[in-house]
Amino acid sequence: MKSLWSLVLLSSILFAGTPTENEKIFVVERESQSIAIVNKGLTKSHMKNVHNMNHGIIKFDGADGYLISRDGYVVRFDPISEKILNEYKTSKSAIGFVIGKNYVAVANYDDKSVDVLTRDLKPIDKIVTGSKNVGIKIYKDMLIFAQMDSDKVTVLKNENVGKGLPKFKIFKEFKVGAMPFDAMIKKNTYIVGFFLSKSFGVIDLDKMEFSEIKVTAKNNKPILKVPHFGFWSLSDEKTFIPAVGDNAVMVYDTKFNFIKNIETQGLPVFTALSPDKKYLAVTFSGKDFPTIQIVDTATLEIIKTFTFTAKVLHVRWSNLDDYLYVSVNGNSEERDDNKVNVINTKEWFLEREIYQLKHPSGIFIYQTGQEKK
Repeated sequence: MKSLWSLVLLSSILFAGTPTENEKIFVVERESQSIAIVNKGLTKSHMKNVHNMNHGIIKFDGADGYLISRDGYVVRFDPISEKILNEYKTSKSAIGFVIGKNYVAVANYDDKSVDVLTRDLKPIDKIVTGSKNVGIKIYKDMLIFAQMDSDKVTVLKNENVGKGLPKFKIFKEFKVGAMPFDAMIKKNTYIVGFFLSKSFGVIDLDKMEFSEIKVTAKNNKPILKVPHFGFWSLSDEKTFIPAVGDNAVMVYDTKFNFIKNIETQGLPVFTALSPDKKYLAVTFSGKDFPTIQIVDTATLEIIKTFTFTAKVLHVRWSNLDDYLYVSVNGNSEERDDNKVNVINTKEWFLEREIYQLKHPSGIFIYQTGQEKK
C-alpha cells in the first residue's frame, strides 16, 4: 500500500504541473549562434545559424518571428515551423528593433544609423544619424529613438501613411540628459534613461513636451552592468526603474512623483512585471548575478529571494501558466548549470529545471494561435 501511495504521489508531481502546449518558449543560446525551443517543459529543438546571439532579441507579430543579432543581422522566421525565411544585415552591430504594420525598423550601433525594412526584410531607407542609436519605439505614425552620442531623442514621422511603404522624416528632436542608453514607452509617454545624468527623461508624444525627472538613488556604487530600460516595468499605477549604480529599484507614480526606493540585495539590471501586475521580478549583476528577488507591488516589499547555481541572464513570466522562467547561464559544459529554471508563482518554489540548453540567455514566448488573428 505504501509503494502504491508513493507511485500516486510521484505521478501527481510529474504531470500536475506540465506547462500548456500553447506557449512555445524561444531561448537564446548566446555562445552557439542558435535558439532553443521549449514546449510543454522540454527542450524540443534548436534553430541554428542565426549569427552572434550575444544580446540577441526576438519579437513576434502575427505569423512572423524576428530576431536581431549582435553583429547586425535581422532574421525573419516562422515560429510554428521554426524555419528561417530570410535575413538582412543592417550594420556591424544592431541593438534594438520594432515591428510596424508594414515595416521593421532597426537601431544600429556600428554604422550609426536606423534602417527601415519591409516586413520581408527588403531595404526601404537608411537614416544616418552619426550616433549610436538606442531605445527605438513606435507611437502612432511616429518612430522614436535616442542618440547615445548626441544626447538627444529624435522623433520621425511617416509622411506616407495609408499610401504604401513608410517614408520617415524628422518631425522633432529633443536635447536630453547625458548619454541616453535605453528607453521604453507606455501609451503616449516615451521614457529614456541616461548613463551620465542622475535623472531620466519623459516625453509626452501628444504634446511633444520633454521633462527631466531627478532620481533619488545614491548612485555611489560601481556600475557593473547597465540596466536595460526595456525591462523597466510600468503598471497602471506605478513605474519601477532599476537604479544605475545603487542597490535599489526606484518607484514612481504615473505622473513620476517619487514613492519609494525598494532596497535590493544587489545592483538591479532587469525588473519584470507579472501579467497580473501583482509581482515584480528583479535580477542583478556582479556577485549577486545568480539571484532574483520577488517584490509585492502592493506593499513594495520583497517577499521571496531565489539563488541559483550560476548567472541569471533573463526572466520571463508566462501569460498562460503560473510560472516564471529564469535562464541560468553557467561557465562549465560539464556541470548542470546551463538551464532554464521554472518557478511556481502560486506557491513560490522551484518546480522544474529544463536542460539541453547551451549557455541560455534571453527568453521569449510565442503564444500559438496568434498567427491566425
